Amino acid sequence: MTVPVPVPRTLVLMRHASAQPWADADGSDHDRELTSAGLRQAAAAGRALAGRGFSPDLVLVSSAVRTRQTWEQVAAGLPRHGDVEVRDDLYDADAGDVAGLLTEVDDAVATVLVIGHEPVISSLARRLASAGSSAAHLVAAGVPTATRCVLEVDSPWSDLAPRGADLVAVDRTPTD
Repeated sequence: MTVPVPVPRTLVLMRHASAQPWADADGSDHDRELTSAGLRQAAAAGRALAGRGFSPDLVLVSSAVRTRQTWEQVAAGLPRHGDVEVRDDLYDADAGDVAGLLTEVDDAVATVLVIGHEPVISSLARRLASAGSSAAHLVAAGVPTATRCVLEVDSPWSDLAPRGADLVAVDRTPTD
């Protein structure tokens, strides 16, 4: 017997924490690391997610160093989490690519966390937000580092479509 997934499902789109500037990076953009402030920022974001009662069943993380480091810090603050997929295709994805990945998520998954990059995070939040989303105006100009866009999805993941979610919160964690 299959247990039904509670509706709405929860999708959190998160931009990585503060990383070293491109000019200071040794190697490629893909290899940029978090700054010490970014490490603290990501840890604070994890605690904030836990404070909201968020425990992802599935985590999709770009393969870039800064997103993986962000996830490590976030994970340390969560009471639990499910499967984690570090994905090369999230590094250079656009909003449509990520939306397509989300439609492939098993419909038994109730909560998904995506950790990626700008401008994809804000673009996807805008793309998915329904006309009545209370927080849509907060992503119009992009989002700063370690921002979490929280969406409620009333359909199965396989049916996720533009304007198919309610963007209910945009939570920011400033650097110190």
